[in-house]
Amino acid sequence: MSSAALAADAACRASEPAVSAPARLERLASRLKRREPVRILAIGSSSTQGIGASSPAFSYPVQLQADLTRMWREAVIIENAGKGGETIAETVERLKTSLGTDRLDLVIWQVGTNDAVKGIDEGRFAALLREGIDAAQALGVDVLLLDQQYYPAIKDPDRYERFVGLVGATGASEQVPVFSRYKVMKAWGQLSADVLNAMLSSDRFHMGDRGYDCMAELIADSLHSMVAAVDPTPSLAVSAARRP
Repeated sequence: MSSAALAADAACRASEPAVSAPARLERLASRLKRREPVRILAIGSSSTQGIGASSPAFSYPVQLQADLTRMWREAVIIENAGKGGETIAETVERLKTSLGTDRLDLVIWQVGTNDAVKGIDEGRFAALLREGIDAAQALGVDVLLLDQQYYPAIKDPDRYERFVGLVGATGASEQVPVFSRYKVMKAWGQLSADVLNAMLSSDRFHMGDRGYDCMAELIADSLHSMVAAVDPTPSLAVSAARRP
């Protein structure tokens, strides 16, 4: 299936809205209004790195960069800082290093799956999540959180969903938008097992090409809506058509 057709069916948008606690992305909107390039850091673990995709070109950051460039008609540069298997304690240190060395407009932080799976302390997880958000906000960098993935073989759903809830609650308290990947993927499974499996790679854990493509599309549309809400001028509220 071609890239243009990967997300064409309605299943991609089985759960709407995809973002809880939407926020005004002031820095991002300001850059676009001035027609300046946008620099985004996509950080997280294997889902950011693109494990499960058939090639790096199908990772969500690569596809998101193309989507946003088309949508905003401005240069969008997304650095893929995904590192498979990483927990929040490791990621937050890399995030702070990047914030200290790079001029960033937005951080997209995919977080929490490995912490939930590996049994990390919930209180420690929430504290580190706030620490990373605070570090970005102190520099005026916008943040979008991506919560945990849903997958069929979750061993302790109650505990896992507590971690999902921690991301949502922290985003709300810190006034940071949260893209609810968990809700989106669970909605795919509720449509049918076949729909969910089509979005996953052969390991039935990571997303595959189709799932990453859908996630990139939904994130792009969510970012577009939040930016346009800051300043709905023609230069920002451009067509949200994803592909020609």
